[in-house]
Amino acid sequence: MSNYDVGYIIGSLSKESVNRILSKALIRLAPPQLTFAEIPIKDLPLYNRDYDVDYPPAGRALKAAISGVDALLFVTPEYNRSMPGVLKNAIDWASRPWGDNSFALKPSAVIGASPGKLGTALAQLGLRSVLGYCNSPHMTSPEAYIQFRPDNFTQDGEVLDDSTKQFLTGFMADFATFIARVHSAVPQHG
Repeated sequence: MSNYDVGYIIGSLSKESVNRILSKALIRLAPPQLTFAEIPIKDLPLYNRDYDVDYPPAGRALKAAISGVDALLFVTPEYNRSMPGVLKNAIDWASRPWGDNSFALKPSAVIGASPGKLGTALAQLGLRSVLGYCNSPHMTSPEAYIQFRPDNFTQDGEVLDDSTKQFLTGFMADFATFIARVHSAVPQHG
């Protein structure tokens, strides 16, 4: 299997986000052919079409970071039964200006953690809808709605619960396979 560079976007700006911890766990459990780089979204101003004629540096950096990876992993919380505004804002920046959509044909996966039992099901549903519109082939199975319990994860991303560890390891293995399939079936542009 080929090696792939994966950019990951955390849908929370909090330094203490449980999704930041989840991203560390996913990286630890990923197959060795995947390498990871965080794509930061904290410095983006609110998207406004007026910027399309002259993107600010943060917008250009976001688009360049997405262009520089083979796939994207979205690790997001759920706010008020939806994806966080900061994540939607980043997607708006990366998918514009019209005709310069950074997500087109870029394989992606979505996962998230929450203290609640439903995990981030509704945020992921909305995010998948947006990614579909942005023409990003996204892994639809397995779905991953993680109930975050502090006794299951260390701060540096070690997974202490065996069933959670097994599930997340499988999720990342499936993501690696999905990336390879998309790259073999869909012409990539760079």
